[in-house]
Amino acid sequence: MQEEVTQKTVALMIKSARLDANVLRAAMKMYLEHHRKTAGKKKTHGKTTVKNLVGKGAGVSTIEVTESNIKDFERTARKYNIDFAIKKDKSTEPPKYLVFFHGKDADVISQAFKEFVYGNEKKKNRVSIRKRLMRAKEQAVQSKDRERNREPDRGQSL
Repeated sequence: MQEEVTQKTVALMIKSARLDANVLRAAMKMYLEHHRKTAGKKKTHGKTTVKNLVGKGAGVSTIEVTESNIKDFERTARKYNIDFAIKKDKSTEPPKYLVFFHGKDADVISQAFKEFVYGNEKKKNRVSIRKRLMRAKEQAVQSKDRERNREPDRGQSL
């Protein structure tokens, strides 16, 4: 999988009566020049710097997030195409993270934050597989003990 991500293939179609090194070089230059022009126009969403976020001209709002939740929040924010910046507040122990985002994205960020909190609550309430296996082993041992302690009924009782 990693090799597929790191290696990229470019399909370049050239109409030429005779293909030589000069024609191929000219075609590659044209492609690279076009790629540079379009790369600058690409609008990105997601994690950015505070300077870039403030420089866009819209008001900026903040939310505090703990270190254990920062990756989950990043996934949720990317899902909703939110431009955000994360700054670490070292003055507190344990350190907290401030998440900056545009004020115009307040409705979207509130929905994303609701989903983020719901996902975290769901994870907290989930019982780990190891604990469930331990309980199952204990129940199996207890049921075997019950079966061993039972004596079959050998006779009639009045």
